[in-house]
Amino acid sequence: MAPLPDLPISISPPFHPFLQKPPSPHLGNLTFLSLLNLTNTSLTGDIPAELGKLRRLKFLLLNQNYLVGSIPSVLSNLTSLTTLKLSYCNLTGNIPKELGMLRDLTYLNLGSNKLSGPIQSSLANLSKLSFLSLGANQLSGSVPAKFGNFPAMNRLYLSLNNLEGNLDFLFSLSNCRQLQVLDIWHNNFTGTLIPEHLGNLSTKLFWFTAGHNKLTGQFPSTLSNLTSLNWIYLSDNLLTGALPESITVMQNLGRLDVSANDMSGPIPAQIGMLKSLDRLYLDRNKFFGPIPESIQNLSSLEHIWLSYNKFNSTIPASLFLLDKLIELNLSRNSLTGVLPSDVSGLKQASSIDFSSNFLHGTIPESFGQIIMLNFLNLSRNSFNDSIPDSFQKLASLEYLDLSYNNLSGTIPKFLANFTHLTTLNISFNVLEGKIPDGGVFSNISLQSLIGNAGLCGAPRLGFSPCIDTFQSNTRHFLRFLLPTLTIAFGSTVLCVYLTIRRKCKNNGEVEASGIHPGNVMSHMLLSYHELACATDNFNDDNLLGTGSFGKVFRGKLSTGLVVAIKVLDLQVERAIRSFDAEWHVLRVVRHRNLIRMLYACSNMDFRALVLQYMPNGSLEMLLHSEGKWHLGFLKRLDIMVEVSMAIEYLHHEHYVVVLHCDLKPSNVLFDDDMTAHVADFGIAKMLLGDDNSVITANMHGTLGYMAPEYGSHGKTSRQSDVFSYGIMLLEVFTGKRPTDPMFVGDLSIRQWVHQAFATKPVHVLDDRLLQDPCSTFDLNGILSPIFELGLLCSSDSPDQRMSMSDVVATLKRIRKYYVKSTETTQKCSPLPQ
Repeated sequence: MAPLPDLPISISPPFHPFLQKPPSPHLGNLTFLSLLNLTNTSLTGDIPAELGKLRRLKFLLLNQNYLVGSIPSVLSNLTSLTTLKLSYCNLTGNIPKELGMLRDLTYLNLGSNKLSGPIQSSLANLSKLSFLSLGANQLSGSVPAKFGNFPAMNRLYLSLNNLEGNLDFLFSLSNCRQLQVLDIWHNNFTGTLIPEHLGNLSTKLFWFTAGHNKLTGQFPSTLSNLTSLNWIYLSDNLLTGALPESITVMQNLGRLDVSANDMSGPIPAQIGMLKSLDRLYLDRNKFFGPIPESIQNLSSLEHIWLSYNKFNSTIPASLFLLDKLIELNLSRNSLTGVLPSDVSGLKQASSIDFSSNFLHGTIPESFGQIIMLNFLNLSRNSFNDSIPDSFQKLASLEYLDLSYNNLSGTIPKFLANFTHLTTLNISFNVLEGKIPDGGVFSNISLQSLIGNAGLCGAPRLGFSPCIDTFQSNTRHFLRFLLPTLTIAFGSTVLCVYLTIRRKCKNNGEVEASGIHPGNVMSHMLLSYHELACATDNFNDDNLLGTGSFGKVFRGKLSTGLVVAIKVLDLQVERAIRSFDAEWHVLRVVRHRNLIRMLYACSNMDFRALVLQYMPNGSLEMLLHSEGKWHLGFLKRLDIMVEVSMAIEYLHHEHYVVVLHCDLKPSNVLFDDDMTAHVADFGIAKMLLGDDNSVITANMHGTLGYMAPEYGSHGKTSRQSDVFSYGIMLLEVFTGKRPTDPMFVGDLSIRQWVHQAFATKPVHVLDDRLLQDPCSTFDLNGILSPIFELGLLCSSDSPDQRMSMSDVVATLKRIRKYYVKSTETTQKCSPLPQ
């Protein structure tokens, strides 16, 4: 009888996530297995030593379970093994030195366990390794010097351990010419970052993280040799000296973090050359001198922290032209002068902190145009005059600190109307008059008002009552005044009514081109009548679309601003829950590739969200409708980069993790400039605390884009959004929906692409791209990494999917390669008419 062939069998039972049981020792009898996948199946107990009998096994995946005990040394018998995943369990003990006998191993992930002891030097024998993760354990000792024996090494993760010693092992890593990720942060490494060691690392290195160690010396100027570097993370060390000028040549650098060190000197004058920079963290050092004027050239910058330094110039007006900036923190410096009169260029900013400087003059009225602000701290300066009236437009404010200035006048009553404002400090100014009632003032403390001798009211806080200046002898004067005021008020009401009526009738005559949302948004709430007027009483002629929970109308407000009005059908089950979910998300998120909520309308009988109007439709429409637009190859790449950046922000950069849960082409919309915006957060979830996932009894995603674990167990996580993104990536470049009639039986869009991936990816490419004049070079060369990314993201196992941060990084590299490869061909418009 002929021997049984090797079979790629995945044993992945549909265990309920709460049904925990140990893996059966009888698995050792399945000697024909080549693949054993028990990822995320709630396994408990020890790893059975009987698995050592599966000598044909090539893939062993036991990750994301509740396994305990040590890693059996008998796994070294699996000499055919190429992939071993034991991550995200509760394994303890040392790493068995016998694992060094698995000479065919290319992928080893032991991360996120409780493993202790040293890194075994025998692991250096695994010369075929391309991926090694030992991060998030309790490993100690030094890194073996022979770690350079991995010529194919692509990613090395050693972070979140107790490793120590110097970084001499970096010298041996210069042999790893494919290395893209080197992650050694949050250990106890000491010594200096030797320039020669770092400068000789792979020029493909994309991500270098060594923060939260005890490293000394200066920032290595030789890092500028690594032209592919996108992330440099050296925060929380003991580095000294200045930032070298050579850093300004790193055209691909996206994130630079040297915060919480002991560095000094000025910021390089030519820092504006870093055109890809979107994160700059220099806080908690001793940098001094001016903020360079060239910073205005950092047009991609979204976050800049320069706090707790010794900068001593004025704030350059050019800084306020960075229209993508979300966070700006210049606190705890020695900055002087007045703020420019126009700060409204920071239209995306949600957090601004200029506290503890030497700024003076008036607070610019133009702050009122930064309508996305939810955090503003101008305390401990010398600002004078009154609190600007324009602040009443900042209806999203949650935190406002104006304490320790020289502000005068009264406290604006509109602050009591801000529904999101939870923290207000106006202490130690020269404010006077009555303390407003309601809103944030209902629970305000004495410490937030003290130091203003002229304030009155709020007896619970010990302030004197306000003196009534009208005495009884004024009553006969009121007898004359009140009738006059009544007539005047009635006339005013009549005029206002006639004016509004005339505006509603002539709404189409209002010019909107010069109007910005900030000029009309003094309150987050609009009335039903305002929305009815804007849509001609919700006329079907203004209907943009119909969804599961209601309809979307095009509307023009009385100001001329064109908006999209999403009206919920309250008769539909879960419509109110959908409204609440979307409102809670959109009121706190801020990103250029996310749809923006401008207003809301909510009462017992009517609920609506007023959103940015997206005149160029959805990705679904552009992909599958015959129209004037043709999405070229580069434009499709750009769209998917923008979508990935939006989801990366929700998953990894927002203070609360947001899961979209319904990512698909119809939820990607385009503005006037064809910038992509992710929309429709009606079933979004927020992860609280340390939660990595959430389980829901009701699944409301879309067939074809819904991750397997969401459909089977109701479990959604960051990886569920990544799955939807992967399917969408395949759809964008194949032109086929995942629900296309051709995908029947066992054939899915993923399997269809996978079959073509190994031979001719171009065979599944959207036919329209074959005629694209930009695609005259070898398409297979660029399609392979795109389809590989889509296949990885849409893996059945959540653990095999990439993080959204990795997706962004990979797509940006693919785009760079594509642009460089087409430079010699004719110039192409991404959207020919």
